[in-house]
Amino acid sequence: MTPESKIYVAGHRGLAGGAIVRTLKKQGFSNLVLKTHAELDLTNQAAVDAFFSHEKPEYVFLAAAKVGGIHANDIYPAEFIRDNLAIQTNVIHSAWQHGAKKLAFLGSSCIYPKLAPQPMPESCLLTGPLEPTNEWYAVAKIAGIKMCQAYRKQYGFDAISLMPTNLYGPGDNFHLENSHVMPALIRKFHEAKVANCSEVVMWGTGTPRREFLHVDDLGDASVFLMLNYSGADFVNVGVGDDVTIRSLAELIKSVVGYRGEITQDLTKPDGTPRKLMDVARLSALGWKARIGLQDGVRSTYAWFLSEQAALRV
Repeated sequence: MTPESKIYVAGHRGLAGGAIVRTLKKQGFSNLVLKTHAELDLTNQAAVDAFFSHEKPEYVFLAAAKVGGIHANDIYPAEFIRDNLAIQTNVIHSAWQHGAKKLAFLGSSCIYPKLAPQPMPESCLLTGPLEPTNEWYAVAKIAGIKMCQAYRKQYGFDAISLMPTNLYGPGDNFHLENSHVMPALIRKFHEAKVANCSEVVMWGTGTPRREFLHVDDLGDASVFLMLNYSGADFVNVGVGDDVTIRSLAELIKSVVGYRGEITQDLTKPDGTPRKLMDVARLSALGWKARIGLQDGVRSTYAWFLSEQAALRV
């Protein structure tokens, strides 16, 4: 992949896709093909085939997906499995069919069993039951990995798969119910501070542990792997460290400057007890995350403050 290569980033307006675009531009890759959902519906097979037939991108980053937190996954199961399977199938097949040189598929750490060994090595895929609240999304992402492997095995298509841990940063969704834990807490603490509320309610017990990767690190890792890795084995992308949800809430409370109390809603689910990535494979390739959690939360909150009017809330 050279600065002149024609590169298609599917999902460029999303959290991960936006970071990949920022990284590509920063590194001098300027021949980018970007289409909004209104311009190209990736669940429409005919439209995707026509797009690839016309544009013929050489390199493809498949970051488009229907995503959401525990609540969204639990109440929209049909959409999460249907739309993600359709997007992946259409993009991977058309990329191969129309001569793309390489494709990078982005999955999720939720592919692993609910009670996977910690940290989670790539080898524990399909070794146990999934977390029930997001199994439909997880099954779709597992299918994406297997599709990349199948197209490599049968057709020699250079399709690689990346499994990011929990992402956060500029471009996130700050909806109070349908977002992930980090942006939801940032918004909760900010609005409580503005309204001078005496408490902020945190979902669940606060004991689950989560790993958080700044999305600009994910963008950097995605481009790094596109340039430096070709193999059937998928690669975990994370920081190799985690915190409890309670500790995350305390950190966000401090960054926002909220002075009230944190209470718990124990009727809400915790989800998987722990999700820590084993990043040995990625480290051996020569990449490591650079943005620390405290600095990342501070920059994300600053972005939230600057973008409030335009946020998807």
